Amino acid sequence: MTRIVLGIEYDGSRFYGWQWQVEQRNIQHELQQALSKIAQHPITVQCAGRTDTGVHATEQVVHFDTSAIRTLDAWHRGTNTHLPPDIRVIWAQEGIGDFHARYSAIARFYRYVILNRATPSALNRQTTWCPLPLDAEKMHQAAQSLIGQHDFTSFRAQGCQSKSPCRKMYFIDVHRVGELVIIELSANAFLHHMVRNIAGVLMAIGSGKQPVSWTHELLDLKNRKLGGVTAPSDGLHLAGVYYPPHYGIAKNPIFNKLPADARRFD
Repeated sequence: MTRIVLGIEYDGSRFYGWQWQVEQRNIQHELQQALSKIAQHPITVQCAGRTDTGVHATEQVVHFDTSAIRTLDAWHRGTNTHLPPDIRVIWAQEGIGDFHARYSAIARFYRYVILNRATPSALNRQTTWCPLPLDAEKMHQAAQSLIGQHDFTSFRAQGCQSKSPCRKMYFIDVHRVGELVIIELSANAFLHHMVRNIAGVLMAIGSGKQPVSWTHELLDLKNRKLGGVTAPSDGLHLAGVYYPPHYGIAKNPIFNKLPADARRFD
């Protein structure tokens, strides 16, 4: 058996998330169907992180095992011929050693994109619209209290099934590019709705509804009911996954921001 690793890009606007569901359009099913046609046997994929309904990916990482002998170009370009236009394989390579798309990952990188203007976009379905003026500098300042190892109970969905609310946030940056306010953040792992809840808190701070100190206060309160509105899924992108270099997975330059303890394998 050979383990194949793929980088996947998708527009989640018309999907009910990553995970396979009966009678609901999902990314996992579409990808497995396409890969099975290339392999000529059933394929099951494992992903780095399951995304929710409406969430996008600029670089999701998946792996699967196969007995089929195919070129990497077949797994890459060949698979794309069987995929709908809102999913694309962007690279393919063989897995090295015990590589696992989920369990080998050291950090995940998400990007949340906010269109900050008076009217919504007729073209861009991959941003969250906010008509209220946002102060990106205040949002960035507030976000810095989230860096480090914390109990993120105030930022997890009430139905989150993770055994522990503790996660390690490696970095979080907020900046403006024209009409866009962009939140970029990386952690060892994320709780259910954690990024969207952080985005909702930061948008409340950026619009002046809450003080800069609110993020720190919420960490201490450990109470999701006090944590404000969950931001929409539209603007959320899984943008990269970081693995130890010996697995040979190309590293997104954003991971150069990781602290030394996270890059201990480099």
